[in-house]
Amino acid sequence: MRSVNALVMTGYGINCHEETAAAYRMAGAQAEIVHCHDLITGRVSVHDFDLVTFPGGFSFGDDLGAGKALANKVRYRRLPGGSTLLDELQRFLAAGKFVLGICNGFQVLVKSGLLPNVRGTCQQEATLTVNDSGVFEDRWVQCRALPHPGTPFLQGIDRIDLPVRHKEGKLIFRDDALRARIVSEGLNCLSYCDAAGQPTLQYPHNPNGSVLACAALRDPTGHVLGLMPHPEAYLSALNHPDWGHRFRQDPGLSPEGEGLRLFQNIIAHCRSPEHT
Repeated sequence: MRSVNALVMTGYGINCHEETAAAYRMAGAQAEIVHCHDLITGRVSVHDFDLVTFPGGFSFGDDLGAGKALANKVRYRRLPGGSTLLDELQRFLAAGKFVLGICNGFQVLVKSGLLPNVRGTCQQEATLTVNDSGVFEDRWVQCRALPHPGTPFLQGIDRIDLPVRHKEGKLIFRDDALRARIVSEGLNCLSYCDAAGQPTLQYPHNPNGSVLACAALRDPTGHVLGLMPHPEAYLSALNHPDWGHRFRQDPGLSPEGEGLRLFQNIIAHCRSPEHT
């Protein structure tokens, strides 16, 4: 069985790296936690990995806008060879590899231009701004994936409960034309949904007011995925706030948390013959 190597970034206030690395290891991958400084100084190369993940946390304390300061390092800080980390990530993706961003990591991908990147120029086309509620939302939400999500991360996932922890998670797009393209290409691949499983803009089911009820966004290739909810915080069924009731209703319930599925999906895809 082919080994899959995942790079999990840390540093500058990122604080969900351990859980994210644990998720990859539980899914059967090798995971290495790497400080962002080691990437932008060239001590570690993204090209030695199959997956690069920007985890959740508060890079630079969000003091300069959610993910913006780290996104600027990705875009503009020159590596010893003269390229930027964004240049290297574009080469990484061109080689058929994958990038994941969770919460603050999603913000970094959007503000660095890697998402949604419908024009293929890595120019910023969207942003994540303050929740409509105006407060930090720290609770669980229900989400629903598109039947054909267009990315291996969400393959086979329908409805999924996940926790959110953010104050700046409202996704908005540059203009109506871009928004229409997001819909037509199915890039809004995971939605906040109500109790009936329908995508919704209504609070509290939609915790931030994101347009299109968008909880996750992919690029046109499906190789870049960003989401505001935290799948790495749901690796065990016991993480769920209603776990006791769930096990009483279904004693045969899997001990795995629903969030682990996302990591299992991408590891299985990376090992598949069509990918290798």
